Amino acid sequence: MRVALRGILANRMRSALTMLGILIGTAAVILLVAVGTGISNQVQVQIKNLGTNAIYILPERNTSAQNRGTSARRIRLTKADVKALSDKTRAPSIDLVAPTVGSSGTVTWQGNTYALQNFIGGSPEFGDIRNTPVAEGRFLNEEDIASHAKVAVIGQTVVDHLFGKGIDPVGQQVEFNGVRFRIVGLQVKKGSNGFQDQDDFMFAPISTVIDNIVGNVDSYTIIGARAANKDMLPEAMVEIRTILSQTHALKPGDPPDFIVFNAAALLAAGKAAAKQFQLLLGFVAAISLLIGGIGVMNIMLVTVTERTREIGIRKALGAQRTDIVTQFLSEAMLLASLGGLIGVAVGVGVGHLKSATMQPVVSPGSVVLSFGVSVLIGIFFGAYPASRAAALTPMEALRYE
Repeated sequence: MRVALRGILANRMRSALTMLGILIGTAAVILLVAVGTGISNQVQVQIKNLGTNAIYILPERNTSAQNRGTSARRIRLTKADVKALSDKTRAPSIDLVAPTVGSSGTVTWQGNTYALQNFIGGSPEFGDIRNTPVAEGRFLNEEDIASHAKVAVIGQTVVDHLFGKGIDPVGQQVEFNGVRFRIVGLQVKKGSNGFQDQDDFMFAPISTVIDNIVGNVDSYTIIGARAANKDMLPEAMVEIRTILSQTHALKPGDPPDFIVFNAAALLAAGKAAAKQFQLLLGFVAAISLLIGGIGVMNIMLVTVTERTREIGIRKALGAQRTDIVTQFLSEAMLLASLGGLIGVAVGVGVGHLKSATMQPVVSPGSVVLSFGVSVLIGIFFGAYPASRAAALTPMEALRYE
């Protein structure tokens, strides 16, 4: 190892550039796996924020060709649907059902205007289904619904765009489409669920929204439901489809005119997508490490050529084939190990830097794996140059110019 270190230090720039390839490859493995894990965790947390027992029912907007045109059937989610779904004898797996109505428009505060992504009229039960805890203030209650109170809960995105920093939104008076609301709560920040920003919303009592915003509508925007527990989620989904098929008078073979989905299905899909993304990032990082290994082989072949006469002298003095192989293999492994150690330090250091959008998660397994692979790469790619050096006879090595 002393001889190997002396050989590396004899060509500092060349050795540094060779180690740089291993360094980049090792750091890339750690960082890309950390990013993949961070994205996977973020996806799972954001989808769980929807409520893992939650089920959402939407009217199907893309009807079949036979239902298009002037004779197209009006697709609705009605009070009859909500009543049927709330019937415990027909849907024993469901413990909560809550309809909502939605609207689009702008919210205004002291001259500042913001185009709201989601304005939702709902009930406290829908907040329970959607898993909507508040960071400040309170959530809507039954008294707000009964009294048609002009109060609302908002998300952090609305606060950032409408109020700015340093303003407590709770207690502020805002206007939505000309109707004044008092903010009573701020939802815990949830981020994006992959489809929309879960913090860009305003939630008001459904009774107030019907009276002052949307009027008497003949269809709800969304009906939320919650399975009694996770194990009963599949049964709840089947019960919902069966009940809605009956209330919508669908004939056997007719396509459903409603969409039923749940956060658990999104979570499974998100996990699968994140896993594929992690594998892709790992493959890219492995290529970087492989390129670093080729650099090690290249520099060791050059080293063997430059030190051919030294090899001849060592053999003439009694060095065996294993001595020569060990000498050059040690140098290759030392190059790769030093590059791997620095790469680990860089990868772990950068991986712990916080980002506004995503927090990488450095895995101890990826650190051990990347360093171990860097050492193995040094051995693998150093084996051929080392065996080539050991194959030289003393006479041809001493005669080499």
